[in-house]
Amino acid sequence: MAVAETEGGRARDGTPDMPRSAAGMGGPWIMTMTISIATFMEILDTSIANVSLANISGSLGVSLDQGTWIITSYLVANAIIIPISGFLSRAIGRKRYFMISIALFTLSSLVCALSTSLGMLIIARVFQGIGGGGLAPVEQSMLADSFPQEKRGQAFAFFGVVIVVAPIIGPTIGGYITDVVSWHWIFLINVPVGILALLLVGLIVAEPEALVEETGKLRKGGLKIDYVGFILVAIGLAGLLITLDRGQSENWFDSPLIVTTAIMAAAGLGLMTAWELNHPDPIVPLHLLANRNFAICVVLIMILGLLVFGTIQIVPQMLQQVYHYSSYNAGLALTYGGVISIFMMPVAGVLTGKVDTRALLLPAFAMQAVAFWWLAGFNLQSTFADAAWARFMTSIGLPFLFIPITTIAYVGLKPDESDKASAMINFFRNLGGAFGISLTQTLLVRREQFHQSRVTEGLNELNPAFTDALHRAAEAAGSRDAALGLLYAQVQRQAAMMAYIEVYHVLMWLVIGLLPLILILRPARDSA
Repeated sequence: MAVAETEGGRARDGTPDMPRSAAGMGGPWIMTMTISIATFMEILDTSIANVSLANISGSLGVSLDQGTWIITSYLVANAIIIPISGFLSRAIGRKRYFMISIALFTLSSLVCALSTSLGMLIIARVFQGIGGGGLAPVEQSMLADSFPQEKRGQAFAFFGVVIVVAPIIGPTIGGYITDVVSWHWIFLINVPVGILALLLVGLIVAEPEALVEETGKLRKGGLKIDYVGFILVAIGLAGLLITLDRGQSENWFDSPLIVTTAIMAAAGLGLMTAWELNHPDPIVPLHLLANRNFAICVVLIMILGLLVFGTIQIVPQMLQQVYHYSSYNAGLALTYGGVISIFMMPVAGVLTGKVDTRALLLPAFAMQAVAFWWLAGFNLQSTFADAAWARFMTSIGLPFLFIPITTIAYVGLKPDESDKASAMINFFRNLGGAFGISLTQTLLVRREQFHQSRVTEGLNELNPAFTDALHRAAEAAGSRDAALGLLYAQVQRQAAMMAYIEVYHVLMWLVIGLLPLILILRPARDSA
């Protein structure tokens, strides 16, 4: 398929003609909106499933702990596919691979919606993760190839709406659909959206001649697949993701499962690194990390994933556990505060490339630290507005993090490395998210146990304050046992609040600690 029609070396929409551009009928911006439909669907579905986990587990007659495999199975399959999506894109053809991914994700969503058992749902989620894993990296590589460097910031601003906003509104949508209709519909709504995305991509997105030639050369003489690299990355990532996702619930290394998966992670990823660095055509392009800017961007995008996914998990959890919000209202607090991201994305897109990248990243990361400082000041009397303001402070800086990091990551790379770079960036963003969720949950549980034990030390008959409170509570509740239950619930609430505050302090100092790294990042004009 030919690239966008040109006049005098420029596309009819005014952008320079790019030899690897995916812009077909309608130009690059129509292409951008078209391919974003599928990516938005996939990322939205991830956060929707998290908030509906309790309802799904109850409906299928399994415990909540068993039900978490619904999330884990998707994350593992997704994580394995993302780093090899660049290779699959080149081997199959970028447009063809993108359409296969949409079709597989859509069909798997239908099976998820129709699942009648936990096993059936987990298998469907594995295939859904395989399909979804290729969407964001391929879209990002299409944008990098279809826009010149000076306009990539604007293109990635649109992509940023998909990546940043979808997780923000996901909990609200998921909570509403689950409460009002049924959990089946969080998967079923993907079917018409997926079909629409598939049709539009087939009509609008182009497969440029440069990529057709690259795919032909790759296949010539037989497709040589790095099977060893694929097996090692699958073993390593499966072990790592299961360790991070299930570690806290399985009591970490006291569990044979976690010991096994940790060994899988260490052995698989260690051998994979040694193998891929010495392979002539590695399936995981680790050699890209030799580029200083790209390596720094990988670290920053990983930290960004940790902050975004960690807070999306822990803030609604705090609102439900401590303040007794419904899942819908907890998600609504995130959505109200996160709407500002939509309006700041175009601003960040325009400034990226015109302003020194460091001048955007430093204040944006500083704003994240301020947001965590604000959250660390919460108490049992904090309100819905306080939570919304905390999310506002987080969200206002996100566009000035995601867009500059994503844009500058491609500077200095070869044109045919965009697919590989996109896969690596998305992989480390998701890996950072897995670390963020694991870190916050582990800290939360352990510090909550610590504070609960410390508070209960003074709750005995020798403490006059305790006996007075127990007497008053017994008069109000009608019995001593009921009063003890009320007091213990209050202790749990206070211990949880203190644990959340400490987690926010840890995240705040983590952000402050990475600020010096930004100073050694070279601006785009110095890296070109």
